[in-house]
Amino acid sequence: PALAALSERMQELIDLRLPRPWSVAERLREPFDPITPHLLRNRTMFATNYVLLSQTGAALLIDFGYDVSTTAMPTERTARRTLLWSLEGLRRDHGVERIDAAIVSHYHDDHVAGLNLLREVEGAEVWAPENVAPILEDPARYDLPCLWFDPIPVDRALPFEMPFRWHEYELTVYALPGHTRFAAAIGFEVDGKRILVTGDQQTDEGDRSILNYQYRNRFVPADFARSAELYRRLRPDLLLGGHWLPLAVTDELLDQLETDAERLTALHEALLPADGFGTAPAGARIEPYRAAPGTTEFTVTVLNPFDRTETAHVRLVAPAGWTVEPPERDVELEPRGAASLAFRVAATGAGRIAAELTVGDARFGQQAEAIVE
Repeated sequence: PALAALSERMQELIDLRLPRPWSVAERLREPFDPITPHLLRNRTMFATNYVLLSQTGAALLIDFGYDVSTTAMPTERTARRTLLWSLEGLRRDHGVERIDAAIVSHYHDDHVAGLNLLREVEGAEVWAPENVAPILEDPARYDLPCLWFDPIPVDRALPFEMPFRWHEYELTVYALPGHTRFAAAIGFEVDGKRILVTGDQQTDEGDRSILNYQYRNRFVPADFARSAELYRRLRPDLLLGGHWLPLAVTDELLDQLETDAERLTALHEALLPADGFGTAPAGARIEPYRAAPGTTEFTVTVLNPFDRTETAHVRLVAPAGWTVEPPERDVELEPRGAASLAFRVAATGAGRIAAELTVGDARFGQQAEAIVE
């Protein structure tokens, strides 16, 4: 009785606070909405989880992050929870006997945070597109936003545009850079509908779809033109996004996404200087981004901002007492090209290293960091 009274009062607070009713109790009772008879949308998750149902009694999940949006806020790690309670609704209401696997659209924590728990409790495998798998398995290597804290072992890395079967379905993953460089679209047909899961590539604002790009995700302006081409080539019936209701694909939508993508590219060309690193966060990056004290081999990838061949000079800066071998290196870069250089660092404690970059006569200063902790 005390818990029932607490739930009722908390729900009333929610109803007073939010612009529309957000009934926790209702979502507990019915966590899944059918898109088609064999494709479900989870209503309880911060980034939407989808479920493909097989006649064999198996289920394939698409993305699985934070369950119940109140656990996905930007708080300390100890306050972030991944929950499995909604999965009981699959067994109770949809005849699911087992969860075979979860396939992911991209690496962001709100789409993958629950995968390790899902594996531990349900025995489900993790399947990831070929460009997403390395980040899930070794997040400390990358300086990227929205990484999940722990490595997530990948049971099956999925090559692009190579169809594979799961029970009665054929699925295909497609490169989908844009929202992040490390994302894929997942295509399949279910109940006579052609479906394309697109993660967070574009939003649905009701009257139009908005291109959803973030510079630190290593977005390149032309990426959205490629995704518009992909949508037109595949011509799905529905786009399933990470935070929005299913979006019906029409000629008007395809035209709008194509027009917006072309304008996005043109605006960046007009705004950015002719010589520069474009939309890249900086002219260099260091991997791994996080390492433990001791001896580590770091790779510094550098970019040429010019339309001419130039020599890049990289000096690795480290705290006093640390050893860097070699302390600096040169590499010739093709116009707008990139190259990677190896450095061995012996770190005696916690601290940071930085990559100081000069390309030709242009000194760009410290362009990237890595953390030893």
